[in-house]
Amino acid sequence: MRKASREMDADFALEVLDKAPYVTVSFTRPDGTPYGVPLSLARTDEKTFYFHCALEGEKLDCIKENPEVCLSAVSRCTPTVGPKDGSFTLQYRSAIAVGKAEVVNNDEEKIEGLRAICLRFLPHHMDAFDASIERSLSRTAVVRITLAEPPTGKRKQYDKNGDEMKWKRME
Repeated sequence: MRKASREMDADFALEVLDKAPYVTVSFTRPDGTPYGVPLSLARTDEKTFYFHCALEGEKLDCIKENPEVCLSAVSRCTPTVGPKDGSFTLQYRSAIAVGKAEVVNNDEEKIEGLRAICLRFLPHHMDAFDASIERSLSRTAVVRITLAEPPTGKRKQYDKNGDEMKWKRME
């Protein structure tokens, strides 16, 4: 990281990944070219994320050939004028992580992953969850991403006095 003064810890990075409206997952295609796609991920512990997709397609082709992935998320991005020097800048909160993606083949774990996704994005509609599972589990792929190491976070933020909050400083 070029500006270590903006580095944040793994807990901060997990919070960013949890709050981001989507997480871009970067894969490697079978021909070696990159493929990144924004996905709706849900986390079940400090290193496990799930997403769902169709039973066939480019994401699954990538995972089959090379399961290593990179997660990238931004939960805040606010263009601003630097309060002390008038520079054009951004206040942001971001995170990055690397891991291994695997297609889940066990129905119990598939349901666990789908439940986590529904609880994150549609918590007020869990009454329809069981019927949805019954209707679509057989035609839905669930992918588990297991982080290879703790994620890293980065932040640029000013305090109420206009001073940049350096290295893990929180208000």
